[in-house]
Amino acid sequence: MKAVIMAGGKGMRLRPYTTVLPKPLMPVGELPILEIVLRQLLHAGVDEAVISIGYLGPLIQSYLAHSAISKQMRIRYQTEESPLGTAGAVGAIEGLDEPFIVMNGDILTTLDFAAMMRAHRDSGADLTVGVVQHKVQIELGVLSLDPGGRITAYDEKPTKTYAASMGIYVYSPAVQRMIPKGHYLDAPTLVLQLIEQGRNVRAFALEGIWLDLGNQGELERAQVVFEDNQSAFLPGGD
Repeated sequence: MKAVIMAGGKGMRLRPYTTVLPKPLMPVGELPILEIVLRQLLHAGVDEAVISIGYLGPLIQSYLAHSAISKQMRIRYQTEESPLGTAGAVGAIEGLDEPFIVMNGDILTTLDFAAMMRAHRDSGADLTVGVVQHKVQIELGVLSLDPGGRITAYDEKPTKTYAASMGIYVYSPAVQRMIPKGHYLDAPTLVLQLIEQGRNVRAFALEGIWLDLGNQGELERAQVVFEDNQSAFLPGGD
């Protein structure tokens, strides 16, 4: 099984830390988040990972060259000379001839990657999107109005729940072949294009924990969550 990890972003919301360290090497507990991700993928049966690098990419290569994980799975790199987006970077990668995982390199989750891959294959999907239920607290009184402007309901500070993308996908090879090489394309645009074409785009719902370490608050929260649930994040002690 193969996986592509997006690790080329500048991590602007984590500055000043990311002025000297790429976001995927930010530590969670005693490990960089990228190594946690790679250990999880290895446990799920991934034996080859392609890491798309750009900003401070040589630091990622240097770290992994000295990590034990590089002896347990094949790791290769795709360098973005200019930003290609979360889907565009996939288009130029060679050797993806079977369904493969694509994910951001700054996600802390207990997602069962092997189960997601099985669901993708069983459903015959072109693309499977990892989905988390995200709650949003609205700090206002929300009114319902009829066409004449009459108030029909009042909901004080409601909580709304939405199905949100986790930044984790399973691609079928046919989808990768649709992505033009060297052109910018983000994942939301790709999903919309596939829907418009009538392709089979499926959701895989998370049962567990998901954190996007895109800002300092979430990075700090991740330290506590990881410490309290380490065996769930690194099953089998990998």
